[in-house]
Amino acid sequence: MIGHLDQVAVGTEFESRRSLYDAGVHRALQAGIVGRAAEGAESIVLSGGYPDDEDFGEFVIYTGSGGRDPNTGRQVADQHFVKQNKALVTSHLRGLPVRVIRGGRHNEFAPHSGFRYDGTYRVGRYWREEGRDGFQICRFRLEALAPDELPDRITSSKVVTRSAVTVQRIVRDTAMSRRVKGWHGYCCQVCGITLECIGGLYAEGAHIRPLGKPHNGPDTEDNLLCLCPNHHVLFDAGGFTIDEAYLIDGIDGIDGKLRTIPRHQLNQKHLEYHRNLWRSE
Repeated sequence: MIGHLDQVAVGTEFESRRSLYDAGVHRALQAGIVGRAAEGAESIVLSGGYPDDEDFGEFVIYTGSGGRDPNTGRQVADQHFVKQNKALVTSHLRGLPVRVIRGGRHNEFAPHSGFRYDGTYRVGRYWREEGRDGFQICRFRLEALAPDELPDRITSSKVVTRSAVTVQRIVRDTAMSRRVKGWHGYCCQVCGITLECIGGLYAEGAHIRPLGKPHNGPDTEDNLLCLCPNHHVLFDAGGFTIDEAYLIDGIDGIDGKLRTIPRHQLNQKHLEYHRNLWRSE
C-alpha cells in the first residue's frame, strides 16, 4: 500500500487513529511509521510526540522511531536505521512516495482536532545527529510531491516557495558547480571516470554540507565536489566519507584518496559535518 490511495482525498480528516487504520491510510494504531525495511514506508504520522520534529508545511524534518520513553516523551537511547527507520531509508533510495498524516493542534499546520491526510511526500535526505536529549536520532527530510494540492491550512499559514519535484534527487547545475567541474575536467574526484555524452562531458556538483534546512550548507566552491552520478548518490546517502587527509572511508570497497587540485580547496569543517552525519552506529 505504497503511495496515494485513490479512495481517500488529500485533506480528508479522521477523528481517531482507529478511523485512520480502518481507511487504510495509516495501518497502525500506535506506531508513527508504517512500513517494512525491505519494501519502504507506507505512511508517517506527525503528532508532536518527538520534540525534535520540525514542520514547515511543504517539507518536514522528521524524527525516526525508537529510544523514546513513552511516559515522559524524552529520548533515553540512540536510534538506528533499522525496522521502520530503515523503511524510510528504502523509500529514499527507491524514490517511493510516503503518505503524511498530521495530528491535531500540535502546530500551525495541523488540524484543530483528530487527524488529517496531507498527501504524499518524498524522502529527500536522511542522516543521524544528536537530538535535544543528547542521544543520536535518525532524521528524515520529507518534501511534498504535489504542493499545489496541500490543504489550505498549510499553504495559507505562511508564504512558501513552490518547486516541482520530478526526480529522486535534485542536481543543481549552477555557475559555481560548473566552475568546479571545469577545474577538474569533469573527472570524478573519487573514481577518476570522465563521462562523455553526445552533448559533451558530464559530471555532478555534490554539496558536502547539504543545502537547505536543517543543514544550511553554503553554495560555495569549498563545499562542492566534482563527482560522477554513482558516487554523488553514494556520498549523499552515506556510502562513504572523507577524512582530514582526503582519505576515503566507505563500504563495499570504496576507498583510496580523493583526487584534489591546488586551486580547489575544500573546507574541512564541511567534511567534518558530513562525517558526523554518517558516524558509525
